[in-house]
Amino acid sequence: MATPDLFEEPFDPEDYVERLAWRQHGGGSKGGAENFDPQVLQNVFTHTIEELKVLNEKTQRRVEKLEQLSQKEEKEHKARVAELQKLNQMALNQFQELDERINHIATKVVHLGDQLEGVNIPRARAVEAEKLMKYFSEFLSGDIKSDVFTDPFRLQEAADIIQKLHLIAQELPPDKFDAAKDRIAAKYVEIESALVDQFKTAHQAGQKEEMKEVAAVLLNFKGYSHCIDAFIYQSQKHAMWHSDVFRNISRLCEEVNQLILEVFSQPENVMGKFVLNVYEVKLQTHIQESLDRHRSDTEKYLKTLFQLFQQTSQLSADLSKYKLGSDANFLNKLTKHIFGKYLESYIGVETTFLKSRMDIILNRYYTSINHQKRQIPSGGIHDLQARFRNKTNLNIGPAIETYGGETFLSQEVAINLLQESKEALKRCELLSSSKDLPANAVRIFDILFEKLCMEHIDYAVDIGLQAIPIPEPKTVPEIYFFDVVGQGNAIFHLLEKQFSDALVPLIISTPRYQEAVTRKREIMELIDSKLDGGLDRTITAMVGWIKHILTTEQRKTDFRPEDDSAPMELYTQACHKVTDFIRQEIVKMRDSLDGKNLEATLTEFGVRFHRLVYEHLQQFTYNPRGGMLAICDVNEYRKCVKDELKLPLVDSLFETLHALCNLLVVVPDNLKQVCTGEQLASLDRSVVMSFVQLRADHKTGRLGKLFADFAQKTRERAGTGPTEHVALQ
Repeated sequence: MATPDLFEEPFDPEDYVERLAWRQHGGGSKGGAENFDPQVLQNVFTHTIEELKVLNEKTQRRVEKLEQLSQKEEKEHKARVAELQKLNQMALNQFQELDERINHIATKVVHLGDQLEGVNIPRARAVEAEKLMKYFSEFLSGDIKSDVFTDPFRLQEAADIIQKLHLIAQELPPDKFDAAKDRIAAKYVEIESALVDQFKTAHQAGQKEEMKEVAAVLLNFKGYSHCIDAFIYQSQKHAMWHSDVFRNISRLCEEVNQLILEVFSQPENVMGKFVLNVYEVKLQTHIQESLDRHRSDTEKYLKTLFQLFQQTSQLSADLSKYKLGSDANFLNKLTKHIFGKYLESYIGVETTFLKSRMDIILNRYYTSINHQKRQIPSGGIHDLQARFRNKTNLNIGPAIETYGGETFLSQEVAINLLQESKEALKRCELLSSSKDLPANAVRIFDILFEKLCMEHIDYAVDIGLQAIPIPEPKTVPEIYFFDVVGQGNAIFHLLEKQFSDALVPLIISTPRYQEAVTRKREIMELIDSKLDGGLDRTITAMVGWIKHILTTEQRKTDFRPEDDSAPMELYTQACHKVTDFIRQEIVKMRDSLDGKNLEATLTEFGVRFHRLVYEHLQQFTYNPRGGMLAICDVNEYRKCVKDELKLPLVDSLFETLHALCNLLVVVPDNLKQVCTGEQLASLDRSVVMSFVQLRADHKTGRLGKLFADFAQKTRERAGTGPTEHVALQ
């Protein structure tokens, strides 16, 4: 039986048909394919369709009935809404009529009130004038009998009267009314004093309402400021003061501000005067005592000044939330007033202390290494001696002193000096005015430049330069200048970082910035030029010692042995000593230098060493056995520079030199082929020929003529004349 429940959402018609077919035996897959009967399925579908038609008719009749009910309810609802709108319009009309009547009556009441006031005010003034005349007559006669002036419970009423009499007395002519005026003035002062005392009593008792009433009465008196002064004094007198003055002031101001808002009619002025009193009395006294206590200790004085100014500035920032009057810079002016005399002399005290402190650090370091700092001679005869020593290999002047390898540089000392200047700049940023800050910051950094760069680094470099061996030493040179360069560069990195982090932000937008950058560049260029010169002299001394080894250790018979039956050596003794020395010194270079500085130094040394070996090999004559030994030596040099220097340029130079040495052992018939090889083809013919001429069989084998014929044929094949070749550097 088809029911409406079957068609609730979600409804799937295909699924509905499938379920109809599945439930019938023979109408679907149920019972198997052999039991399928389409007639059964048709009957079911026909029957179901008839049921659905009946259900549709029922549903349609129900919908029509519901629509009729809905239309009926809609009409009834519209009728009720129309009735309510009609009633609402009637109420609105009545309200407008009532409002018009109220306004009309109010106008009449106001008019009547004005008439009554016009009659009452003159009458009240007349009554008041009569009373004042009565009171004035008492002061004029000197017989003051009115209870209002003797009854302490009517003090505020008496205050109002005496205030008015005081104003009247000021308008009276002199002489005739002097006595009355004096009596009124005396009573004025008496009542004013009594009001102030009453205010104090109420303040002590915590009676805010009475305080407010008395303050309102005193507002019209000349002595109103006495009331405020009494309030300020009483507020501080009963406050609990602890060791932290700044926290006490902040807490007290918070409490007093709330009371001022409740009591006084002009709270901003009262709060401003209260803060002024606290700053100029309590806070200024605390600051003066704290700084005077450390006058003899400059370091503590500066730290205390910095701390107090910082705390005062923070206190001012905390108090800025209160309304203290019309001056927005009120608190800043108070702070500058309190610290004025200390800030005026600050930078002088700071720079004097900084110089003294840095001198102590430097002297302590030199004392720890048992060194008495001495004046480094410069200019005149000293420069002449240095140039003469570098050119002639003679040590003219004092003997070279190495100080046991001491570099006289200390990163710990540098860090201490940088830290002192950093602290000084931090104080300078806070304690200097915006106008003086750039100049003061540069003054502080100039002291750092002087003490760290000139008195420490430059001094150590000058000592290191004096300790560099002569260009061609006769004993193993003691080379420590690499350590000087390495430590000097490390300190320069620290200085550069502090310059960027600490100084630049303070002066970046001022003319002082360019001055500071120029000053730093000049100092660093001065020391860099000395370091570069020292590195050049050090390399010269290293190459000079290698030259001394080769000159003294290398024998002519090494490369032209008379006995061919002796065992073949892997390399000569001179080569062994040279490579050992190079490895030791390259380790020092890599430990001390880095970056482009290391690369440039290694490159310069490698090129000079190659030139020395090249020129050294040109001094001997080689037979085949000696040529093989020369190749072994050059191969050792090549491996040494490849492993230690790791520079493609130097590797290339020694590869070419190794190829040239092959010319010493190649059989004459193969010389032409070797000379045109990849490594030697680009070399100048004179360079190639110079190595061929070192062969012992050069003349006997007529190798010179052989090369002349080869060169002529090469030019003929080129067809353009002589060929340009690259010379071996």
